[in-house]
Amino acid sequence: MKTIELKIEGIKCEGCCNRIKNILNITKGINAYELSLETKTLKITFKKEATLKEVQEKIQNLGFKITEKIEK
Repeated sequence: MKTIELKIEGIKCEGCCNRIKNILNITKGINAYELSLETKTLKITFKKEATLKEVQEKIQNLGFKITEKIEK
């Protein structure tokens, strides 16, 4: 398993967080995630690299911008 932290630009409120959580909850291959409104980061644990690419694409399709990717 792999854990990555993504910094996401454009998260302003709980509504933004809920939009992201909704797509995370229906995406297969995610073992765990933690989304923080305060730090505007998403820590995600997954098995396959394709899952990360899918998550990044879905977040960007919602109108948010991923500004940094940190491997944990």
